[in-house]
Amino acid sequence: ACSPGRSCSGWGLLHSSRLARFPGGSDGKTSACDVEDLGLIPGLGRSPEERNGNPLQYPCLGKSHRQRSLVVRSSLEEQGLQVHGVRLHGSAASHVLDPESGLGYKDLDLVFRVDLRSEASFQLTKEVVLACLLDFLPAGVSRAKITPLTLKEAYVQKLVKVCTDTDRWSLISLSNKSGKNVELKFVDSVRRQFEFSVDSFQILLDSLLLFGQCSPTPMSEAFHPSVTGESLYGDFAEALDHLRHRVIATRSPEEIRGGGLLKYCHLLVRGFRPRPSTDVGALQRYMCSRFFIDFPDLAEQRRTLERYLEAHFSGADAARRYACLVTLHRVVNESTVCLMNHERRQTLDLIAALALQALAEQGPAAAAALAWRCPVIPDGVVPATTVSYYVTPVQPLLARAHTSYPTWLPCN
Repeated sequence: ACSPGRSCSGWGLLHSSRLARFPGGSDGKTSACDVEDLGLIPGLGRSPEERNGNPLQYPCLGKSHRQRSLVVRSSLEEQGLQVHGVRLHGSAASHVLDPESGLGYKDLDLVFRVDLRSEASFQLTKEVVLACLLDFLPAGVSRAKITPLTLKEAYVQKLVKVCTDTDRWSLISLSNKSGKNVELKFVDSVRRQFEFSVDSFQILLDSLLLFGQCSPTPMSEAFHPSVTGESLYGDFAEALDHLRHRVIATRSPEEIRGGGLLKYCHLLVRGFRPRPSTDVGALQRYMCSRFFIDFPDLAEQRRTLERYLEAHFSGADAARRYACLVTLHRVVNESTVCLMNHERRQTLDLIAALALQALAEQGPAAAAALAWRCPVIPDGVVPATTVSYYVTPVQPLLARAHTSYPTWLPCN
């Protein structure tokens, strides 16, 4: 396998088209993927200002990601919960396979395959992770008065538990001030783990994690284990080709959850394009419909959009927020068929307001392009929005075709 930032070539397919094995070598074409390479992500922890004014200054967690994964795995097995494998999943795995794709990665997603047959199993995973956080604290930190609740408040951004007939998994997200969280996902079963082929990759890490227990010789470019990559899309070679050539492709788009619409617009902004055989109209209609099913309330839509933008377009990528929102506005305007006219307009106005806010945040030059005044309303048309600004022609205009529709009024 290849570490982030290094080029790769000479992939070899196994018997299954879903898998590929990456052998080590000293020829410079392939290199070992040490999980500690991903430890360049800044340490975890929050300052007092970010956590309810708590006077405790939370330290950054020690140990590498490889060591943390080993500790969590061994602790689960000591408690009787068998771990069937540990995998690197999602955008981080895609970044390892092709750092030049432009996709980047938001979080470090680690998947632990376990048996979650009861409520006690879900509770055990949470207790084990919180107990491990205590071990991850740097040397010299007093642990006497630190409770699991304190650790949860300090380092855990979110806890998720899904228990249905088809999905049994839990997620513990460890917060990171730089935005790249460490997400520990404990999976028994899940109906769908990917949205598009380019984010369908998983890299099996067991050989790397257990390398130290099998060999006293340190890992190096010339001496390291092989790892296996898998594409949940179904065809590893095809999915890897999509990643390298920035192609948007998927299977069964009707199964993609509401967040798939945001990921689709994200890929478009990153330069990815649907493959020629794709029915783009049908794909976009599926995703828009599912988005409004999962997020029917306008306030929930705002929260979802703001969280996504903060997670994926922060720091150096903040300037792309406007482009992403303009793209989202176009897709929703063209492909939404499941809403009444006034509901559609409300969502479009929300996206437009967030886009203008993102544009203003880019700096004085962008802010100067905004003319703050009431828009001209044609006679006999009820205003379809309460947003009191518009964008001057020096900036790309958001489509406003929906303003020709009258607002629904209550009957008297």
